[in-house]
Amino acid sequence: MTKPIEVRNPRTGKYDYIILPPPPRLLIHKCNRARRSQINWQKMGIEARIYALQQWKQAIISHREELTAALVSDTGRLSASVLEIDSFLAIIDRWCRLAPELLQNSAKNTAIPFIALEQTSVPYPLVGVISPWNFPLLLSTIDTIPALLAGCAVIVKPSEIAPRFVAPLMTSLSSVPFLRDVLSFTEGAGETGTHLIENVDLVCFTGSVATGLKVAEAAARRFIPAFLELGGKDPAIVLESADLELATSAILWGAVVNSGQSCLSIQRIYVAESIYEEFYHQLIAKAHSLQLAYPTVDSGEIGPIISEKQAEIINNHLIDAVEKGALIHCGGKIEQLGGGWWCRPTVITQVNHSMKVMTEETFGPIMPVMPFPTVEEAIYLANDSMYGLSAAVFAETELEALAVAEQINAGAISINDAALTAIMYEGEKNSFKLSGLGGSRMGPAAIKRFLRKKAFLIKTDSSHDPWWFDTP
Repeated sequence: MTKPIEVRNPRTGKYDYIILPPPPRLLIHKCNRARRSQINWQKMGIEARIYALQQWKQAIISHREELTAALVSDTGRLSASVLEIDSFLAIIDRWCRLAPELLQNSAKNTAIPFIALEQTSVPYPLVGVISPWNFPLLLSTIDTIPALLAGCAVIVKPSEIAPRFVAPLMTSLSSVPFLRDVLSFTEGAGETGTHLIENVDLVCFTGSVATGLKVAEAAARRFIPAFLELGGKDPAIVLESADLELATSAILWGAVVNSGQSCLSIQRIYVAESIYEEFYHQLIAKAHSLQLAYPTVDSGEIGPIISEKQAEIINNHLIDAVEKGALIHCGGKIEQLGGGWWCRPTVITQVNHSMKVMTEETFGPIMPVMPFPTVEEAIYLANDSMYGLSAAVFAETELEALAVAEQINAGAISINDAALTAIMYEGEKNSFKLSGLGGSRMGPAAIKRFLRKKAFLIKTDSSHDPWWFDTP
C-alpha cells in the first residue's frame, strides 16, 4: 500500500494538499491501457490528432481560471504562471502547425536503378515524461505535445512538490474523446518515476543531474531511449563594447525571472575589467527596483522559493561565498515571510571559482559578478564548468559576440539578450557535458525523437539482381 504524500504551500509553509501515489500494479494497468489506446490514436492520422489537441486547447481555455489558481498554489507566483499557460497554449498551436509537414512520408529512387526507397516513421507506443517543480505545467507538457502528435501515448509523472495543477488539467482533458485515452498523469515521488520507467518505451526527464544519472541508468538497463535536460550554471559574458543598459536589463531578467528557479537562468556573470564597476552598480540599482510578491501575489515580481530544500541550498551557497571573501551588495539572505521562504535579487562581487555560487547550480535570484582581463580568460571561465546548457554574450556588434559564442561549450547562446530559450522554441540545441543527453527538444528535431525510422526497399522490376547467385 502506497503512503499519501503531503504537499507544502510555498507561500504559507503549510502542508495543505495530499497526493496518493498509485500502487505499482495500478500503474502497470494504466500503462497497458494506454498502449492499447495508442494503436487507434496512431491509426487516426495526424489531422484527427490535431483536431483532438485543438479541442483540448479550447477546454483548457475554459478552465483557465482554475488552472491559474492551482499553479499559483503550486509555485506561489502569478505572472510566471500566466506566462506558463500562455506558453503551453502556444506550444499546442505551434506543433499542430508544424507536425503535418514534419511527419510526412517520403519516396525516392536510389543509386540502384531498379530499387526504390519509401521512408516512413513509427511512433514509440508509450512515452513516460518525468517533470520538475519550477515550471510544473510547461515542463510536463513541452515534450508531451509533440509526442502525442507523433502518435504516441503519454503518461506524465509531475513533481510531488508542485502537483496541484494536475486536477484542473485532467478535468479539461476529460471532455476530449480519444485524447483522454492516450494521455494521463500519475502523481508520486521518485519511486513512482522509477516504476514508470520500467513500463514505458521511451522516457523524457527534466531535473537535476543526480536524478538524471539514475534515470539514464534505468533506461539503459531496459534498452530504451532517454532524453534528459538537466541542470545548468549558465554564464553571461559582457564584453567591453557592450551596451550596459541593455546588458544589465537582460541579465537581470535572465537571472531573476521565476526567482531564478530555472535551469536556463543566468547564474554567473563575467564582465570586462574596464566596465566592471559601472556594470555591477547598474545591476544593483535595477535589482533594488524589484519587489517581493508579498503579502499578495501581485505585490511584486519576485515569488517565493518553491522548494524548501532549494532554499537551504541557496542559503548554503551564500554563506560559502561570504566565508570565502565575497561581498554582497543587495539581497543576500533567505527570509521567512508568512511561512514561505523568500530571497531578494542578490548581486555579489569579489567572487571566484572556489565558491559554490560560481560552480554549483544555485537555482535562485543570485547574480555573482566577476571581472575578466582578456576575452580568452572570459571564455575559459565560462567553460570552466561541468554544465553546458546555455549562455549569453553581450557586445557592440553581432559579429564580435558570435566570435566569442562559438567558443562556449553550451547548446544555446543568446546574443545581446539572455535566456532566450525560455521564450523561443525554434532553434535546435543539444545539452553539453552533464546538462543533458539526447536529441533537441527545440526545433523540428523535437518531434522526431518520438519516431523510429522505417525504410521500405522496393524492387521495381522482375530482372535478376547482378549480385544474386547464378543458378539454373
